[in-house]
Amino acid sequence: MSENTLRAFAYRLCRRPDAFACIKGSSEHPSVTGSVRFYQTSQGVLIAAELHGLPDAATPARSGVFGFHIHAGASCTGTPSDPFADAKTHYDPHNFDHPYHSGDLPPLFSNCGNALSIFLTNRFSLAEVMGRTVVIHSKPDDFTTQPSGNSGEKLACGRITALCGN
Repeated sequence: MSENTLRAFAYRLCRRPDAFACIKGSSEHPSVTGSVRFYQTSQGVLIAAELHGLPDAATPARSGVFGFHIHAGASCTGTPSDPFADAKTHYDPHNFDHPYHSGDLPPLFSNCGNALSIFLTNRFSLAEVMGRTVVIHSKPDDFTTQPSGNSGEKLACGRITALCGN
């Protein structure tokens, strides 16, 4: 990637995003909050995720690494046993095996309950995921287990929406 491309991405990150998802934790994980910002570029979608209140890695069975996916559903509602059931499964319009779903994203790494991740993907355009959901899972994605990488329960969710005025 050229230095000019990197500068252009940095400039984009300082501007208002083309879309965002406001992330909120389930009733069992109300401290999880944050945002995922989306910027459509000529090279793909630039994604900037910022999360706070992630479960402590010092807790038994917690690694501090969390699965991060775009799901096919359009709602962060659900049932008592799965508070984000309506987020549905990973966004996968091409019926690929995991981890090649369009919605499979890099994991989030917690630093004292906070995570920041910025990356570029060409697996989808912003128009294709608008209105879908972003889900943070309790365990790291193993990138092997079908269909979802054994990434555990859904800790938090947010719906991808356009900003006012866009």
